[in-house]
Amino acid sequence: MKGFNVLFIGFMLFSLFFGAGNLIFPPLLGSESGDNFGLAITGFLITGVLLPFMAVMAVALEDNGLISMGSRVHYIFGIVFAIIIYLSIGAFYGIPRASSVAYELGFNQMFNIDDSWSIFVFSLIFFTITYLISLNPKKIVNRIGQYLTPLLLLVLAVLVIQSFLSFENVSSPVSEKYASSPFFTGILEGYFTMDAVAALAFGIVIINALKDKGAVSKNELVKGTLVSALVAGTGLVAVYFSLGWIGRVIPGETNFKNGAEILTYASDILFVTSGNILFGLIVMLACLTTCVGLINACSSFFNEIYPKLSYSNYVTIFVIIGLLVSNLGLNMILLVAVPLLSFIYPIAIVLIVLSLLEHVTRKSKTMFQLAVAVTAFYALYEAFSSIGLELEFFTSLLDITPFFEQGFGWVLPAFLAALIGYGIDILKNKPIDDIEENQ
Repeated sequence: MKGFNVLFIGFMLFSLFFGAGNLIFPPLLGSESGDNFGLAITGFLITGVLLPFMAVMAVALEDNGLISMGSRVHYIFGIVFAIIIYLSIGAFYGIPRASSVAYELGFNQMFNIDDSWSIFVFSLIFFTITYLISLNPKKIVNRIGQYLTPLLLLVLAVLVIQSFLSFENVSSPVSEKYASSPFFTGILEGYFTMDAVAALAFGIVIINALKDKGAVSKNELVKGTLVSALVAGTGLVAVYFSLGWIGRVIPGETNFKNGAEILTYASDILFVTSGNILFGLIVMLACLTTCVGLINACSSFFNEIYPKLSYSNYVTIFVIIGLLVSNLGLNMILLVAVPLLSFIYPIAIVLIVLSLLEHVTRKSKTMFQLAVAVTAFYALYEAFSSIGLELEFFTSLLDITPFFEQGFGWVLPAFLAALIGYGIDILKNKPIDDIEENQ
């Protein structure tokens, strides 16, 4: 397999990760962290880049991807959890969110037209383009890797380079949020990019792309995925740091509510009347590439588990669902998705970490079962809390764990449960040699 093929696949993976949400988080971090920017952006890169990198590699190392990872708990759990992942970050969240963000932060920034008909017409055009690009999965690498990603990077480069040349790096105040522990706050902010969960879906896109480019053996697929992930990770680090730096040094004392306002303001300062057009173009390109990747990932996954419907049929289904849901508006989409994502994200992180550890340690079914069970308990509490359903008894019981208030109360209990489960299987001398035996 030729090196430039892997390079293009790496570009494609970069674009799949780099959606509008990733575009607007770093500038706000830079603006709020001020003089503590270095520690804050370092923490952000751990969960915004390193964790998704680990997720892509975990999927590549499995013979049946995400399903195999979940099957360490139970085969039925593996199937059900994989379906929930793909539906939540795909058809019912990630795909319509990409269109909604492209409209609200892209199209509307450029033309300032906001009514129900403009939303419908925009989403219709957006999903038509997405459909045409996604229809042939073998050409996605060429279309995204060779055309869309370089165009996105070119537009971003114009903004970033002009910012480096125009803005001065002067002392900046630190908000209360980043005053005491900027590094850990940055980690938490990177958590909300949701890229680790998305990486579980994108893994199948990378594997299929590598196969189309000539990779046959498991070794070739793993090496190709590693190089592609390193290319994407390097790009994400560079872009996240640059966007965060813009928020750090942008002049004036304007109180920004989100990163979109910061980048729009920077574009207006640097390019005057063309600022909104530049920022709108960046947002729409980022959303388009992410949407294409999600539709490809969801269609490929469901085509594998239920091949009676063709890949193109699934593309049509997800495009129609995305078109309909996106017209509910971004606020409604985010409101519905929060409890579901609050539940699946911690479980996904535990599966990623344990799946990678399993390749260097002895296999242990009980380790997966106990760790996921404990994590699911905390995650279910967080999901109910996100919609205002808090039980005082459970709150008083759980808030003694470290990082509970930040939503990370599950980390230490999951770690201890994994150790206990691992120890139980060692004492029982009970390795799991073949996951298929549990089917």
